[in-house]
Order: sequence, then structure tokens, then C-alpha cells
Amino acid sequence: MSTLRQYELVYIVSPNATDEVVAELHTQVEAIVGKFDGRIEKTENWGKRRLAYEVNHYKEGTYVLELLSGSGEMVTELERRLRVEEDVVRHLVVRVDEELHVAERTATRRAETRKRRRAARGLPPEAPAARPPVEAAAEEKE
Repeated sequence: MSTLRQYELVYIVSPNATDEVVAELHTQVEAIVGKFDGRIEKTENWGKRRLAYEVNHYKEGTYVLELLSGSGEMVTELERRLRVEEDVVRHLVVRVDEELHVAERTATRRAETRKRRRAARGLPPEAPAARPPVEAAAEEKE
């Protein structure tokens, strides 16, 4: 069994589609995710919004965001199905945990670089970050 990863799926549904069609698409996504032993963490229907640029002669569409956990095979099947779905104008699947990993790695590198530079200048190591004054004042009142 492959490992579960976290993904964000955003798809734009045709403005001509009814709420029932959007709900049916969500049901199809649920079925595919369930078939591959994944799970849907969160679903957000952002409603009808104007597109940044015209896509397939549409100027607006209904945006839907789904936070998913599952395997790579699940994502492949989702993309395959959404690609041929007539009511889906565009879709995008992004692996979230990879973005978090890159952000953590970047923060670690910056901290190490800062530490090396302070040592090279003969300065003492950085003190832990101070709490913002608002937090400190709130704790003193309690």
C-alpha cells in the first residue's frame, strides 16, 4: 500500500451548471477518493466567481476546493475523470505536504545561515524570539 499524502484539489465548474451538478461532481470525487482508501478532509464551495481570463469562452465559474488525503493513484484517477468531465472548466491538484516540507527546509536553512554569520562575526547566538507585547500584557492581566 502506498503512503497517504495530502492534496488540494480545486476545480472550476461551468457557470451554466446548476447546484445539483456541482453536488454530483462532489459525489463523484468522494466515490473516487473512497475507492482508493483516501479521505476528504474539507470541502469549500467558493461560489460563482469571475475568472482571471476567459477559459473555453467562459468568463466566470463556480470554484470548489477539496482537501484530500490519499495515494498517487487516487490523484491520477481524479485528474483523468475531471479532464473528461464536460462541466469542469479547469482543475488543479497540488500536493500540500511537499509545500510544507519545502517551507520548513527553507526556514531551517535560513536559521543555520543566520547562526553561522553571527558566529563568524563573533556575536553570541541569537536569543529565543520575544513574545509580542500584546501577548505578554494579556498574560499579565490573567
